Amino acid sequence: MVDVTAGLNSLTFDPGFTEEEKTVIHLRARAAGLTFSGCAHALYLCKLVRSLRCVLRGHSAHRASAVTPAAGDGDLCVGILGAGHLGKQLLLSLLEMTDIKPSHIKVSTRRPESAVEFVPTGVECFFDNRRLAAWADVLFLCCLPSHLPRVCGDLRSHLSKHCLVYSFISAVPVTRLAELLGHDFILKPQYDFVGGDAADVWLSCSSLNTALKDPSLIEASCPLTMSGGISLSESWVCAVLCSLLNICTSAGLRSSDALSRINRLFEGTWTNVVQLTTSSFIGSSRASSLHEDEPFPWISLTDAQTKETPLLRFLLSNECVQQCICAAYKSLLLTPGTLHTHTHK
Repeated sequence: MVDVTAGLNSLTFDPGFTEEEKTVIHLRARAAGLTFSGCAHALYLCKLVRSLRCVLRGHSAHRASAVTPAAGDGDLCVGILGAGHLGKQLLLSLLEMTDIKPSHIKVSTRRPESAVEFVPTGVECFFDNRRLAAWADVLFLCCLPSHLPRVCGDLRSHLSKHCLVYSFISAVPVTRLAELLGHDFILKPQYDFVGGDAADVWLSCSSLNTALKDPSLIEASCPLTMSGGISLSESWVCAVLCSLLNICTSAGLRSSDALSRINRLFEGTWTNVVQLTTSSFIGSSRASSLHEDEPFPWISLTDAQTKETPLLRFLLSNECVQQCICAAYKSLLLTPGTLHTHTHK
């Protein structure tokens, strides 16, 4: 029997794509991978910070504002600045994949009506960047680079020292962002594309929250072992760990207590026990002069992401630590949060 569809590109899978157009599909896969990985890594950070704060609630010493948020019940307050594609994807992920209450998530956008579908969940949407900066414990920047000068002007004098700023703004290095904001508690993931690694794995990311429950995609996005043609700088992991340490410092914890509580976050995720020590963070020479009853010094996240630090050297030389962090990532991401009803389609 003659195949009457032979030679008819319009009736084939990916109908009529030229070789040049097929490269666009590859780029589409990369874009999906960046969105997925960006949201997954942001969720990982939020889950770690929230877990640490739960541990710190039992601490009886004086706690700084970073550990006693404006919400009043100790839960993490998350702000999202910008409600474009990425901002909405991040918001939906936080609602469905974490236990953060919708009332503890606020969005500032120039067009609050664009996020109206999230209002029934309890998320508050408005246009007031200064109000958001003064309220948030973790603030995600999801705006366009062209809006950055105005945004930084709004935020600069309203950010608490202990507000962790997480930037998704492309083409603006963390050093420049720190200058514009006058703030050094900033995390910025640095993603790169790598050759020889197929990006097809990301093509199943049509529904982000479905994808975030897929173990194979969680595996592909694991920060220290990323695949699918995308890589993430190891310095991001170091900055995440330093963020946790700074939260302990702002809570007034002794260095020994801070290490104990951070190490506890990774217990049970890997068969080999991994212990971060004082020298892991600040090097042996400085560690020798830090008494266990003293808090750690505040660590600049700008330095943690741009310099070769003791923590980066420790991480790269210790495979067991890498495996433990990867195991914690998979465990936290695959642990479902309480689903919050929403109307997003």
